[in-house]
This record gives sequence, C-alpha cells and structure tokens, in this order.
Amino acid sequence: MKHFSRLAICIASLLVSLSASAKENIDFVNVFIGTSATGHTTPAAAYPMGMVQPGPQTGNFNWKYTCGYNYDDHRILGFTQTKLSGTGCSDLGDLLMMPFCGAARRDDFSSSFSKATEKASPGYYGVTLDENKVKVDMTCSAHVALHRYEFLAPDAGVMIDFQTGQSFTEPSMHARIRDFEIRQIDDQTIVGYEKIQMWVTRRLYFAIVFSSPIISADTLPSHPQHRAPRIVYRFNMGTGDVLSAKVALSSVRERNALQNIAVDMPDWDFDSVLSENREKWSALMNLFDLKGTNEQKQNFYTSLYHLFFQPNIYSDVNGDFRAADDNVTSAPGMRQYSTLSLWDTFRAAQPLLTLIHPNLVSDIVNSMISHSEAQGFLPIWALWGRENYCMIGNHAVPVIVDAVLRGFHNINAEEAYREIRRSLTENHLNSDWDTYDRYGYYPFDIINMESVSRTLESGYDDYCAALLAQKLGRKEDAEFFMKRSGYYKNLYDPETGLMRPKDSQGHWREPFSKFALSHASSSGGDYTEGNAWQYTWHVLQDIPGLISLMGGNEPFTARLDSLFSLSVSSDETGVLHDVTGLIGQYAHGNEPSHHVAYLFTMAGKPWRTAELIREIFDRFYSPRPDGLCGNDDCGQMSAWYIFSAMGFYPVNPVAGEYVIGASQIPQITMNLPNGKQFTVIAKNLSKKNKYVKSVSLNGNPLTGNTITYEQIMAGGTLTFTMTKR
Repeated sequence: MKHFSRLAICIASLLVSLSASAKENIDFVNVFIGTSATGHTTPAAAYPMGMVQPGPQTGNFNWKYTCGYNYDDHRILGFTQTKLSGTGCSDLGDLLMMPFCGAARRDDFSSSFSKATEKASPGYYGVTLDENKVKVDMTCSAHVALHRYEFLAPDAGVMIDFQTGQSFTEPSMHARIRDFEIRQIDDQTIVGYEKIQMWVTRRLYFAIVFSSPIISADTLPSHPQHRAPRIVYRFNMGTGDVLSAKVALSSVRERNALQNIAVDMPDWDFDSVLSENREKWSALMNLFDLKGTNEQKQNFYTSLYHLFFQPNIYSDVNGDFRAADDNVTSAPGMRQYSTLSLWDTFRAAQPLLTLIHPNLVSDIVNSMISHSEAQGFLPIWALWGRENYCMIGNHAVPVIVDAVLRGFHNINAEEAYREIRRSLTENHLNSDWDTYDRYGYYPFDIINMESVSRTLESGYDDYCAALLAQKLGRKEDAEFFMKRSGYYKNLYDPETGLMRPKDSQGHWREPFSKFALSHASSSGGDYTEGNAWQYTWHVLQDIPGLISLMGGNEPFTARLDSLFSLSVSSDETGVLHDVTGLIGQYAHGNEPSHHVAYLFTMAGKPWRTAELIREIFDRFYSPRPDGLCGNDDCGQMSAWYIFSAMGFYPVNPVAGEYVIGASQIPQITMNLPNGKQFTVIAKNLSKKNKYVKSVSLNGNPLTGNTITYEQIMAGGTLTFTMTKR
C-alpha cells in the first residue's frame, strides 16, 4: 500500500510537471498587472493594436481612472468599447453598455460583482454581475467588439449611456458630447454619430447590432447638460437566454462602421472570434522564449502584452480614416495607426519594435508622415488621429530616423526628412524655433513653462535629424541640426552641476530650487514631470559630452551616485502623480529617468549599473495589480523591463546600439523577424550573483560596453557570466 501511495504521488507530481511544461507563452500573461495603484492599465479584452477594447468601467474621472478601471473597485458601471492603457490623462471610454435583469424602472444600473468571477486574458474579459444577474463575456476582432450576455433572471435589458466617457473631471464629462445623432435602422441595429471634446476633439460614428430583436426603447431622464441620452433597450428573453452584441466604430461615417462589422465579424461565433484573437496574441508572445521562474515569465510576457496594446488601428477595413485636418482620406492596403504617446515610447518601446516587428514600425512611421502632411508637423501625442499636444519635444523624429537608418522597407526617406525638417524649423505649439535659434536655448522669461526640459528634449530630436540629413547628403542641414543638438551645454551650470533655467539676458534663475517638481499642466516650472536632478542626465545624444562637462568619469559617477541617494522631503519637492518609483531622486515611474542607471556603464562603473537594475527589478516590477511603480505609458515601462531583462538598453534610441547592463533572467531567446534567433544566457544567475563577471558574443569576449543592432539581427548567443562580487 505504501508503494502504491508513493507511485500515486510520483504520477501526480509528473502530471503537475507536464501540465506546467505544457503552458504556452500566452498563458503567462497576467492582464491584471498594473490595474491598481499607478499603473493605469486595463484588463479589457483587446486585439493586438486593435481599434476597440471592450471592457469594464469602474470610474469615469480623476487621475485614478484614466483607463476607466481600478482593480480595487467592487462595482462596475458598465462596459465601454475603447480604452487607453497606462496613460496619465483621460479620454475614450466610449459607448457604455450595461446588461441587466428586472422589470422595474431604475436610474442606477451599476452592479456589484465578485472578484472570484472576474476573469481576463489576452482577448477576453468576463464577469458575473451580482445585482444585475447577468454573466458577461467579451472579446473582439481588430475593428469590432463582441459582447455576450447570459441572463440569469427574467426581463432582460441593456442600458446604453451615449454620454459618459473618460474625463478629467465630472463637469467635463457632462460636457464631453458636443453633437449627437442616433437612428434605429432595423429591429436589431442602431447607428449614430458623436462629436466628442475631451483630450482631443474627435468624430465617432458607431454601429451596434444585437443578435435578437429589440422590442422596446426607453429614453431615461438625464443631466441637463447632456446632449446624448441613456436608453434602455428591452429584449424578449428569459432566464438562461443569451444575447450578443457587435459594436463597431469609425472616424468617417456610419456606413464604414457597418462595413467593419460585415468584413471583420460576419458571424456570431464568440468562441471562433476569441480563438482568432488569441492566435494573434500568441504569435506575438512567441517572439520570445524564456527559461525562468513563473514570476519572471508573468512579468516578461505581460510586459510584451502591454507593448502591443497600442498604438491602435485607426483606419477602417477599407482603408478610410479621418486625417488630422478633419478631412477623410484613404490608404487601402495599409493600416493607419494612432494612440502615439511618443514622449514616452521613443525611448524603449519603439526601439524594441524595431528589433522584433519592423513591418509594424513601417506602418507606424507612414502613419506619422501622413499625420504630418495633414496638420503641418509630425505628431507629438496623437489620439484618434488628432493632436492633443501633450508633452514636449517632437519625438516622432527619432522613431522615423531609426526606421530609415535601419533600412526598413516602404518608407520614403525624402518624404520623411521633409516632414522632419518642417517640424523642427516651422513654429508650432511648444516648438518656438525662432526663440530657440536666437538664444541657443529656451529662456525662462520668454518660455515660462518647461524651458529646460524643452531645450534638452529638442536637442535630441535635432541630433536625430542631423543623422538623417547626413545620410541623405544634406551637408548644411546636417551641420545645422548637429550644432543645435549641442544647445544643452548652454543650460549646464558648473556651480550646481545641474541643468538650470536661464533667462534671455543669460542670467541663471534666482532663487533656484534643485528639487522642486514641475509640470506645465499642474504647477508650471522649468521641468516636465521632474526636477533639475532628474533632467540633468537627459543628453541621450552625447553622454561623453555630458561626462566631460562634469569633469570626467569620477566626478560624473559621484554625481550620479548622489542622484540615487538623495533623500528629500516633499516640502522641498512638492508632489506630482507622475514622479513615482523613487530611489533617492531617481524616478523609475517616469520616462526621463529610464536610461540613467546605464550611464554608470558608460562612465566605467558597470557594476553599479548591474546593482541598480536588480534593485529596480526587485522593487518596481511584480506580478500583482499594484506591481508597477508608475504609469505603463503605452508600453514604455514594460519595454524597459524587456530590454533590461535581456541585459542591454537603447540609451541613444537611434544609434543602433544598446548599452550593456546585466541580464535578469536565466535564458531569453528572441525569435527574430528574419528567421534567426538571438539568445541571451545568464550563467550562474542568482539572488546574490547580480554582477557581471564577463560578457561574450558567440563564445568571443564582447568588446566595449555596447552590442549593435547588426550583431543582434545576425543571430547568435550573448552570454553573461554572473558573480556575487
């Protein structure tokens, strides 16, 4: 009997082992990572870079609800069709739909739910609404959301709130709809139009098709400011019956929304739509293969999932889209993309796509060129094809230049350069080139907000433009932009060792607070979501020049060490939601800090980089709803994790090289788009062995402190030998 018990235990253990080993990469994605605290990610059902993201809405306004959901909530307002993921500003959250059971007329259709019934994975979201007595499932295709409601009681209905959406404040939510039309064109189909004014002003055409006939429609009382109604639609369905709904959107016209349904989702087979969706996600998750712990795999594959949540398809199935100048245009055979959070994503998210998905990069670049042709300059932060002017710099420039320098197909380099040159020489909001060229920096008495950050960010774009001009043989332009890329030196104050605001007379700002946090949208000031200590290192194009300004490697690294050790109270810094994930004054929760740990390697102290990368991994990334220390910002926070897990990072995103750090996972294989594989192995990696003893490429010692794009794309093996010393 004892032998039988041991055999049973062995068999059970083997089965558990086989089950674990049979897990696919997609199964390690935990879509609830970052849905609490400051991550601002959403568990909504999504198609890779799709137009729609149907999912739960638990709040509509304030900073906590920029994606419309917070994991800590236990009440759902309804299910909206579009979502931002990981941003610090609000918009979208369109067409809130809420199924319910019960004949009684009511005003509040929200419902409690049990966390035990809430399930989500790539392409799927499901929950049971306790008070509304409905089991909800949703998935989507590239252009169409698919809802499925199983009614657990009689008297089925669906309330649609056409007014509500993501807003900065409650008053702005009441005023977000500027124009509205709706028509029921048959007993199962509703079409309509909304003009929405929020982060951007946009046109939204929609089509909603139910699987069963509507038997009545009842318009509810609404707020006096609301221009769009709440309507209750009733259906002849009883306990156990299932109602499905397809929802499609378009920026162009109602007919396009209907065509999106006809082409993208002609049938009602929920399982088939979900299966096709998961196939797309699975292919993206299989771009990498890992050997590591389950926790490492959850963090890694969820980061990859967040990377591909956006940018989002903006064009319809026939190629139509509404351009930035509000005119309808078409690009058949090419997808137009928007949701371009470029101040964030140019740093690591876009460079990662350069390595693993060049075809997508080409479409994104052509989308940005098209956007620029319509509005007169490249996108800064584009949402639903419109410019919101959020953040600073013109960081479509490095994305375009990187793609052209890497030789990506279907990009017209001359057209690209034309739009780059125009964007960096013709004045537009936050880019006052006349002032910039006259003074060699943005003086704080003329540019009264973010003058230092705008100077530093612009210098990097200038550097990128110079590289492309040089490639195209435009010598004078190359010299002009390269000279401007050195303007950062005009704001370096040797006395404080920091980048300091200067006025038009050449005088430093007095008094000068080294630690005061600032942002134009909240407190004004000379820096963007940061302070002097955090922004001083923002010279991505010329770290050797910055090291020289500070007196060489030793003074430079001593200054860097101070950044990571300074303990300053909020009385001196103030408080900004975006400045989180602090190690001293280093703020991992915000993008300007993301390259900084790698500067130790560039200044001769790679052991310090390795030490800090491990600390950031341990403190700021974990597979929990509150597992991100800051906004994921359309995949940038996640891209930092993926690069750093492999052991290198694009400090200068257009340079075609990556600064060596320290691999954090035993083995990672990148399945490259050219059919080759690039594998990173961390030998002897452990909690104690966090330092790098040596690095070799294909068995040969790696020379220098970088690895190049060409070396990676050639395939091979990068081996880190780790040590505790």
